Amino acid sequence: MNTTSKINIHWFRQDLRVLDNPSLEKASSTGKVLPLYIFDTVNSSDFKIGGASKVWLHHALSSLNLALQKKLCILSGDPCEIIPSLAKKIGACGVYWNRNYEPCSIERDKKIKINLQSLDIKVESFNGSLLWEPWNVLKDDGTPYRVFTPFYKRGCLSANKPRVPNLKPISLELYNQKSLSNTLESLSLFTNREWEKKIVSQRTISEKSAHKKLDDFISNGVEDYKNGRNFPFKKNTSKLSADLHWGTISPNTLWYASLNKRESIDDEKCISDIDCFLSELGWREFSYSLLYNFPKLPLVNLQKKFDKFPWKKNKGFLDRWKKGITGYPIVDAGMRELWKTGYMHNRLRMIVGSFLVKNLLIHWHEGEKWFWDCLIDADLANNSASWQWVAGSGADAAPYFRIFNPVTQGLRFDPEGKYTKKYVPELSLMPNKYLFNPWEAPQSILEESKVVLGKNYPQPIVNLKLSRSNALDAFSTIKTN
Repeated sequence: MNTTSKINIHWFRQDLRVLDNPSLEKASSTGKVLPLYIFDTVNSSDFKIGGASKVWLHHALSSLNLALQKKLCILSGDPCEIIPSLAKKIGACGVYWNRNYEPCSIERDKKIKINLQSLDIKVESFNGSLLWEPWNVLKDDGTPYRVFTPFYKRGCLSANKPRVPNLKPISLELYNQKSLSNTLESLSLFTNREWEKKIVSQRTISEKSAHKKLDDFISNGVEDYKNGRNFPFKKNTSKLSADLHWGTISPNTLWYASLNKRESIDDEKCISDIDCFLSELGWREFSYSLLYNFPKLPLVNLQKKFDKFPWKKNKGFLDRWKKGITGYPIVDAGMRELWKTGYMHNRLRMIVGSFLVKNLLIHWHEGEKWFWDCLIDADLANNSASWQWVAGSGADAAPYFRIFNPVTQGLRFDPEGKYTKKYVPELSLMPNKYLFNPWEAPQSILEESKVVLGKNYPQPIVNLKLSRSNALDAFSTIKTN
């Protein structure tokens, strides 16, 4: 058969881009391409896509469809049934995709491969989402790493170099799919609610926008990254986490853009900043390695002793944490940023996470579920690994006795109060000396700041000193020698 008459299917999943897309490039090299996206309503296990992620996905698909000349085939249902049926219907010679690493995706993809092979349809998958495959980064004895530093330095950096990204436009001859596709609106990902519109108003969602954010970060943000990334009001984070999760940009593109910047400078401090950013990409790889090697990571404590931890069920405290009305301004600012924007600065993720599991003694699963629904960058590997890290129950976790003090964290990382006052405007007149502990402010200061504790801003829901002591007591019940 002449290659120009062949039809291949490229199945988009978490690779919603045209540039540096190994599977799409392969499919286009041997014939016409039917670009396919399936909203999987069957194989999502315990973690169906959250509300904020649906908003991001809708707009990323809309942008991708435009980039593909409005020829993206959009379907919903069970890919295990849809793909073989569609391949037979259009006479596809091959089906290609970039790999996902969630447990349910792995099982689903195996079934589809077997089915397609039984139909004599070529099927091939690629690495388009990670710098290193999880099964290639193992200790000398073949077991997975459980500590980040040796994983990154001995496992990743000593392994084969990541694939160099192909950022040249590829020649795409697209198959006309108009009679096959549903509309994007039929997926009901974006329903135009006020909350959804707020999330969208904060950002542009597209492959082009992702590359622009990367350029801005490399030019302006990576310098002082090592220190500046800890301050939520500074512009020293890439803001590319959602783009990485949904694949509107590849990690390889970030990796080599950073290396190219590193090679072009001789400023030792800036080189150190870039190395720090590269290691953060390494943390993403570590999270995926943990999920791949410990598939129950989102559900089960990696450290089994935490199975006996005396967590408390307190719906009132949990609801106040979710709404950002705990009485601790830096915690409330983080939780309100999450609700308002679908995003939270990483330093705040650690602060609010520590407060939930240690000061309130509420199970990390509750935080994991709330983040999963509210974050535009909700990612099963990163979300579960990070919550286990802050809870102390995971691999290379923060020691349980490391309990973030929300007052000192606020003073240290938001010293001018810019971030906190933005999201907790009822404290906008409070002097910085008492911004993070308003309950200790003299009555005259509260009156001047127009703050009435218990009315327009809450009293603290727990006492910091007592809750810390309670947390350590709880931990002592599961200690092992």
